[in-house]
Amino acid sequence: MPASLSRKELMLLALLTLLWGVNWPIMKAGVRDFAPLTFRTLCMGGGIVLLAAMARAQGLSLRVERRHWRELALLGLANMVVWYVLSIWAVKLLSSGRAAILGYTMPVWSALIGLLFYRDRLDARTGLGVLAACAAIGLLLAGELGTLAGRPAGTLLMLGAAIAWAFGTQWMRRRTVPGSIVVLSFWMMVMAFACCSAIAWTAERDQWVRAPNAIEWGAILFNVFGVFGGAQLLWFRLATILPPVASGLSVMLIPVVGLFSGMVMLGEQPTWHDWAALGCVLVAIGSVLLPSRGVEREK
Repeated sequence: MPASLSRKELMLLALLTLLWGVNWPIMKAGVRDFAPLTFRTLCMGGGIVLLAAMARAQGLSLRVERRHWRELALLGLANMVVWYVLSIWAVKLLSSGRAAILGYTMPVWSALIGLLFYRDRLDARTGLGVLAACAAIGLLLAGELGTLAGRPAGTLLMLGAAIAWAFGTQWMRRRTVPGSIVVLSFWMMVMAFACCSAIAWTAERDQWVRAPNAIEWGAILFNVFGVFGGAQLLWFRLATILPPVASGLSVMLIPVVGLFSGMVMLGEQPTWHDWAALGCVLVAIGSVLLPSRGVEREK
């Protein structure tokens, strides 16, 4: 970890890693017996209220100039709408650890998108990262297809969510729309809430036969305050102000936390496919995000 990181930044990175890591089994507990998009809609409804209150407390205006609406819509589509819809469906179908491993292939797809669309430089390490990520996906698909209760659709949904998030990350780095991260997150979440609500009404309203139970309410509240009010804002801020190696190391640890917390909290038993895929994902993220020795010497 670079010496330039302050103690506060290190603490924020650790908090981000913990919040996002443990949220995978928490989400799994929340949707195990509850409609997934309805769960996500309730979480985002609370998140919108919380973000609006945070903006008001900071004296921020929620107004965004009309000329920035198109860009804001694209940012919201990739960073929240597609990610939140596809990932919660995937969590319903997969173990929490497996979903976390697939979700955090995002940095590899982000690097590949940078190469294809923004002419970023491709080197041997990026190629290794793509191959390692593909190996991880193949292992998890094989693990799903090899069981009677396999859900390969969950693997594909989580992969789609990760690729959408990768596009969103690239666009966030290049955004021209001004404003606070709190304000941008508020409007992106409003978009995601509207889309999730519409899909939930269409596909899940026949399951609206009871209110969430205590465990499900706990998962909803954790997402409102811990994820939408905490981790999401931390990620946008840290990805902007810290060097890629710093935020990248945090991203590398999140699937590890997700896998082990799923074992502790839900009693999940990873197979050899999961362990091998986790190793591949760590190799992939490390090859993309960690600096080479040559780069370190230049600095």
